[in-house]
Amino acid sequence: MVNMRQARNEDIVELAYRAPPGTPAGVEVMTIAELRTRAPEGLLARPQRLDFHQIVVVRSGSAGHTVDFTGYSLEEGSVLWVRPGQVQQFGAVEGIEGAVILVQPGFLSPDTAVAAVADDPFRPVLWQPVGQDREAVFCAVHHLEDDFRTSKGLPADVHSGILRHLLSVLVLRLAHLTAPVGSSVPAPGDAFVRFRAAVERDFTVSHRVADYARALGYSPRTLARAALAGAGVGAKEFIDRRVMLEAKRLLAHSELPAARIAERIGFDDAANFSKFFQHRAGCSPGAFRSDVRGSSGTARGEGRKS
Repeated sequence: MVNMRQARNEDIVELAYRAPPGTPAGVEVMTIAELRTRAPEGLLARPQRLDFHQIVVVRSGSAGHTVDFTGYSLEEGSVLWVRPGQVQQFGAVEGIEGAVILVQPGFLSPDTAVAAVADDPFRPVLWQPVGQDREAVFCAVHHLEDDFRTSKGLPADVHSGILRHLLSVLVLRLAHLTAPVGSSVPAPGDAFVRFRAAVERDFTVSHRVADYARALGYSPRTLARAALAGAGVGAKEFIDRRVMLEAKRLLAHSELPAARIAERIGFDDAANFSKFFQHRAGCSPGAFRSDVRGSSGTARGEGRKS
């Protein structure tokens, strides 16, 4: 299923995808019960960083789940999508049943609308489809499960092609038919789409709204309005949240000292970084690192419920 390698602190696990023998390279479908059985003891309860996509579809039960230091509540009908590079931690995984889909980056046909949706880091983590949306999503999952298990006698390229098409159906259903949990923000406008892409690319270089406005050809006020309409927060807050997420990731998953982390995410010195982090997290970078690597592995963050 995956290769496991641990960071030197022995608390952080990085999971790399490996296709099991006899399965199509790039995708794997299993039940949550199978995941529990196959995972090494204690692995699912620990913070993990994936290099593959993981889609969890809950058919019954309830459990918590943490993604990038934010808590989510899984219940019957939930669909959770953890993307490569994100930090996740299972809650009481024994309390839910359903399906797990593992997908290697690049499995979906590149340069297509489907691949663009799958690889978009701004896409939601959690959906709770209802009515016909739920029926359509779960039908797509069911077909994917069936063909993964029943089409193994086909040539490998044919089997992969079938699974690629079925996975594409699921991706498009999630992208276009279902509202993510807690979503009340309308589709983003062009100015915000350009702004968030620029922030994703350059947040380690600049934290100033004026720099992005100048590079994109907008006024700072235009970016402020665009960010508020597209993300529900101001432009500066949007930038700072992205910087903060990367800081948390590096604190949790690397041995870099605070001074090196500060440098990597665009701060002039460690003192400014520590002040920024303390203001937003309510604790120092060192305290956050100790907390996230503690015995519970639970990071600070607000929970989201369906």
